[in-house]
Amino acid sequence: MSEDAATRLLTGPVHVIGAGLLGTSIGLAASRAGLTVWLSDANAEHVRTAIGLGAGQHPPAGETAQLVVVAVPPLHIAEVVADSLAGGAVVTDVGSVKALPLDQVADRVDDAALRRYVGSHPMAGSERSGPLAGSAALFDGRPWAITPHVHADPAAVRLVEELVDLCGAVPVRLSPVEHDLAVARTSHLPHLLAVLAAGQLTDAVPEHLTLSGQGVRDVTRVAGGDPELYGQIIRGNRATVADLLREVRGQLDDLIAAVDDASGDALETILDRGVAGTQVIPGKHGRPALETGQVYVLVPDHPGELARLLVEIGEIGVNVEDLRIDHDPGRPSGLVELQVEAGAAERLRAALEDRNWTAHR
Repeated sequence: MSEDAATRLLTGPVHVIGAGLLGTSIGLAASRAGLTVWLSDANAEHVRTAIGLGAGQHPPAGETAQLVVVAVPPLHIAEVVADSLAGGAVVTDVGSVKALPLDQVADRVDDAALRRYVGSHPMAGSERSGPLAGSAALFDGRPWAITPHVHADPAAVRLVEELVDLCGAVPVRLSPVEHDLAVARTSHLPHLLAVLAAGQLTDAVPEHLTLSGQGVRDVTRVAGGDPELYGQIIRGNRATVADLLREVRGQLDDLIAAVDDASGDALETILDRGVAGTQVIPGKHGRPALETGQVYVLVPDHPGELARLLVEIGEIGVNVEDLRIDHDPGRPSGLVELQVEAGAAERLRAALEDRNWTAHR
């Protein structure tokens, strides 16, 4: 046994309840770390699929897990957490809202059991759902909020933090209320604004939609999530989200007035504030956002072409910070947008041109 394994607090089985995207991914990541994982779900097919992927095994009869991870839809979190606490384990859940489930659990269990409950929320996911979307690497390098209440047992908090570490994520401690404000601003509000922007497209004639570029895809991407699931999430955080929407309503009135103003001064001020907002989003590994430049490359839509491009970028010696592909409906090719460190953008463009790629800034 390694020294790290010998000093672990988390040595017993982890029981993951809910074998969807997050539950299966936690099972895969925990199994990768050498933990014994049990899986259960109301949907027996999900369990079979997750077990087939290597995410865990059926719980043995009569045995108790050291840690239970509740990864069920928001409406059922409190009930499943309370039932799991009755078995004597430390329990966490991975729901997107923390304050409401805590209140609901506190109404169902005694104070001693509540001390073993520590909410958490991995900031990772996908518009896809179900166990087949799961990945052991889903949490690698991603923040994972841990939201202990004031009476939580410190040993229980450390156990949940250890699971987060073993899954490859970065633990971030917040109170339940702080967490819900943070996700309202960074997740729930952007999702609803994306929904409004995407909903506008349903009124467009098909000819207009042929002009859709990467910008509209970027803005509307998250609107493709499961409406039932996101409805539950947002209703669970409704007071905080509603307050932010009221702020946006006032800002929208200001924006309308600025668009109506022929001088453009007020509009530029609002646009500048948007630029400033993009610059405060943390960059990779939580560091300040890197100033980047864009290089656009035309890539033929043939097998292996994108891989060849990335290999040649590696040979040139430039690190790609981000990559997007915009498929041109009028040509058998795609336009790849490469985001690289600003000082390297022109060097990359010139080097790609020398290698017979069609590239521009």
